[in-house]
Amino acid sequence: MNLFYSPHIAGETFELDEKESKHSVRVQRLGVGDRVVLVDGRGGWYEAAIEDDHPKKCQLKILSHTRDYQPLSYSLHIAVSPTKNMDRFEWFLEKATEIGITEITPLICHRTERKQLKMERLERILISAMKQSLKAYKPTLHLPVTLENFLEQDRVGTKGIAHCHATDRRGFAELGRSDHYTLLVGPEGDFTREEVTLALEAGFPPFHLGQSRLRTETAAVYLCTAVQLLQEI
Repeated sequence: MNLFYSPHIAGETFELDEKESKHSVRVQRLGVGDRVVLVDGRGGWYEAAIEDDHPKKCQLKILSHTRDYQPLSYSLHIAVSPTKNMDRFEWFLEKATEIGITEITPLICHRTERKQLKMERLERILISAMKQSLKAYKPTLHLPVTLENFLEQDRVGTKGIAHCHATDRRGFAELGRSDHYTLLVGPEGDFTREEVTLALEAGFPPFHLGQSRLRTETAAVYLCTAVQLLQEI
């Protein structure tokens, strides 16, 4: 299935931009009459056919439109500290999109080693992962924010903070099934005790992810999978 993304799809025809046109005609060898799918990242799924296979402005005819195509049955917002090695954070974005996530916030903590992010590049990774996994929804990627500022905002549903301090923590499954999750994952080196205290005061109970000490990006992907599995219980 050949899938293309654009946040602006309207009317009975659509023109791919130059990059996508070249990819479809020159790389994928698509021609007049071939069927493709367009997604808008907001749940819109459009089946279309190529009317003009111009390599710079490929024209499509919209054949059908499905709204709210295969939405998640829950919302999952993970606020996670960016890793020093950006490949690992980008890997998280890719896998989280494939598994299922609705919002991502890069969380700046006391021990965060990378505080500047190339947001356009990260958006491209989300789009690529959305297309690869045949999804119609693109996760919302928020601008980086400090932990303190993040905790100032009201969050509905199930909340929690994953950390490694030897305190009274529950297993993640004990948080229970919910329609809305907001979960915190700390930096390499973990949250400080002061940060954990701030989260507790803001209504984020502590939980653990088993006996193994996980890397930041592994813990975040673990949570995506765990939340999805909880919906099936």
